[in-house]
Amino acid sequence: MDFTDAQIDRYARHLVLPEIGEEGQARLMGARVLVVGAGGLGSPLLMYLAAAGVGALGVIDDDTVDLSNLQRQVIHDTSAVGRPKVESARARLAEINPEVRVEAHAGRLTRETVMGLVKEYDVIADGSDNFPTRFLLNDACYLARKTLVSAAIMRFDGQLATFKAHLRAAEAPQAHPCYRCVFGAQPQDPKQSCADVGVLATLPGVMGTMQATEVIKEILGMGESLSGSILLYDALETTFRKIATKADLACALCGPEATIRNLESVSYRDREPVCVA
Repeated sequence: MDFTDAQIDRYARHLVLPEIGEEGQARLMGARVLVVGAGGLGSPLLMYLAAAGVGALGVIDDDTVDLSNLQRQVIHDTSAVGRPKVESARARLAEINPEVRVEAHAGRLTRETVMGLVKEYDVIADGSDNFPTRFLLNDACYLARKTLVSAAIMRFDGQLATFKAHLRAAEAPQAHPCYRCVFGAQPQDPKQSCADVGVLATLPGVMGTMQATEVIKEILGMGESLSGSILLYDALETTFRKIATKADLACALCGPEATIRNLESVSYRDREPVCVA
C-alpha cells in the first residue's frame, strides 16, 4: 500500500524494523482487534494498539468511569468520571491516533452477543477479571476459530497466555491448549476480586502492554507465540516464569470427544456484567 507522508512519520520506527516494515505495518492497519474491558488491562492494551496503527479496535464494557478506577485505568482521567468507559476510551484513542476506527460496544458480553462480536474481529484480547467472561470468550473464540490473548492480574501478580486450540493438528494432539485445558472447569464459587484484595497501580500497565505485544505478534505472525505457554509475573520479586502447557485430551471443548458444540449447552452465569480490574 502507499503510505501518506504523515503515516511514514507516525510509523517510522516500525517501518525500519525488518520484521515489520511496510508490509507488516499495512497488515496492522488492516487488522481488527476486539478488546474486552476498558479498565486496568484494557487501558494500556488499547492505547498501544492504537499507537501501533491497528486499523479497527472494538471495545466492549458496560461500566462507567469511577474515581476509584483512576489509580490504574490510565486511559481515563478525572474529567471522565461518570462517563461510559467505552466513550471515554474512544475519545482518548482518537487523540492518540485519529486514523484508528474505534467501535464502541456499550453493554454486557453475554452468550447471546459474544459470537456475533468475535466473528467480526481477527484477534480477541481478554481484559476481564471474572471467570464467566473468560470461559465464555474461550469457548466462543474456539468455536469461531479466533485467536484469544488473555491476561489477568491481582495484587502483585499477573499472568498472560495465548489460546488458539482451533489450529491444533492431528499429528500434535497436545499442542495449542485452550483456556479450559489449562484451568479446568469453571469454578462454581465466587472468587475474590481486585476490589476485595487490591492491585498495584502499575501492574495492569505491565501486563496490558505485554498483552498488546502478543496481539501484534499474532497479527504479524512474528516471533514465538505464547500458545502452549503461560507467562507469570511477580512484581514484588521482579521475576517472570514461562511455564509450558499442553492440551487436555479430555477437554470438553477441544478434546477428541468434546461435548461442548455450542454456547447454549454451557452455564456461564452470563447475567454477570463484564468486570474489569
